[in-house]
Parts: sequence; structure tokens; C-alpha cells
Amino acid sequence: MLEIQNLNVYYAKAHVLRGVNLRVESGEFVSVIGPNGAGKTTLFRAISRLKDYSGDMFFDGSRLPQEPAQIVRLGLIQCPEGRHLFPYLSVLDNLTLGAFRHDQRDGSVKQELEKVYTMFPILRQRAYQMARTLSGGEQQMVTIGRALMSKPKLLLLDEPTIGLAPIVRKLIVDALKQISDSGVAILLSEQNVPFALEHAQRVYLLETGSLVKTGTAEEFRRDEYVRKSYLGAA
Repeated sequence: MLEIQNLNVYYAKAHVLRGVNLRVESGEFVSVIGPNGAGKTTLFRAISRLKDYSGDMFFDGSRLPQEPAQIVRLGLIQCPEGRHLFPYLSVLDNLTLGAFRHDQRDGSVKQELEKVYTMFPILRQRAYQMARTLSGGEQQMVTIGRALMSKPKLLLLDEPTIGLAPIVRKLIVDALKQISDSGVAILLSEQNVPFALEHAQRVYLLETGSLVKTGTAEEFRRDEYVRKSYLGAA
């Protein structure tokens, strides 16, 4: 579904991503792990065309368009780190904005909204609250829900658990399983390595802008370097 070849990204003279090659198959759950500053968010911004790059990227067999809006229309949807909600709009308005690319008259928006409320029941109760009044965990649910309203084929999730309490993190894990089981491909970026390995079929390790390791989640759990550096094993 997504293929990235020799991706390079610079910030001024800083070479932030170096020759990255990555792929995501249809319906696959792939995690990109690595420390803060490794380039994970830059990778996602490049995929969404929010950052200039050199290299080649293809989605569904065609070269990725130049404009972010065109990428969204293809069904490649980013759920950003930091949530970026409209704080003074209601939960319902924030969710509905995610469906801007769909026909509002055929009932599909209501159907997608019902799916989000089923996944995150608390949002139904909070529908008319301003987003700024929600807890961090509830805001993250809105962020994921807004992305789902766009009916993604491939969902880019950038650090969805950052700053969340363990009980909320469990809800996000359950939600990601539901999303993956529905056939939506997921590319997840995470510092929280145990969380990233929870449902991933394949994993990439990104360090200082380069992909240094790839394999299955089970291979990563057994890898001595990963265990010592990221899983806290002695």
C-alpha cells in the first residue's frame, strides 16, 4: 500500500532522515520505534507532504501526490502528535471536520460518527463540550476519531500514547486492534516500545535518522540490543 524508497529529509543543513526505505502492505500493522529525536515525526510529515524531501514514495501503486489535500483524498490520513484539535469547537464539530472529503448528504457521515462513538463511548457523552475542556486521554480519542471519520485506507498514528495514564493507554490499544481488524492499515510511531509491539506485524527501528533494524514484533522482543536498549531487560 505504501512504499518509500531512499527518503532523505533536511532541516537547513541537518540531515534528519537518511536513505529510509519502508513499506506497509494492505491491512498491515507496522510500527516505527526509536528514541525522541530519531526522526519519526519527520518521517510522518514527509509522507503527508508537510515536509520537503528527496526520494520516492508510492501509495496504492501510484506516486504520492504533491499536495497534502490530495493525499488525504486518497485515504492516507495522519493522526498527529500533539492532537491539534480545535480547542473552542465541540467534540462533535471536531469529529465532523474529519469527514470534510465525504458527501454529507448520503448518511455516511452519521454512520462513521456512530462507529467512533461505539469505539469511544465517552465521546457521545462529551459531544457538545468544547475540546479544550476534555482530559488528555479524551482529547486523544477525539484525535483518533477525527482521523477515522475520513475513512482511512492507511492511518498514520504519531505517538498516540504520549502523556496518557495506563488505563487510557489500554483503551487506545483496544481501539487500535478494532481499527486493524476492520482492514485499515496502520503505521504507528512510538517511543513506548512495548505498546508499539503489542499488535504490530512488522517493526522498524529508527535511530539518528537511519533505519537500523527491521523484523517481526517477536523478533524484536527476542533481539538482545532491543531488549537492553528499549525493553529494560538486564
